[in-house]
Amino acid sequence: MQANVGDTLLVHGRTVGQHDKVAEVVEVLGQGGNPPFRVRFEDGHEALMSPGPDTVVRHHEKT
Repeated sequence: MQANVGDTLLVHGRTVGQHDKVAEVVEVLGQGGNPPFRVRFEDGHEALMSPGPDTVVRHHEKT
């Protein structure tokens, strides 16, 4: 999984009733766009993440 700063990670809930979470990539710590990523969630908290198969990258479109 590769991402760039500004991309969005969509983390699908794994159990019934658990909602999807959205996080923006604020720093890429791996080489060549690979994890781990420092991300900021919608509620403002930041975390270090190595996404699993339940995560989808939405690439930021450059204008």
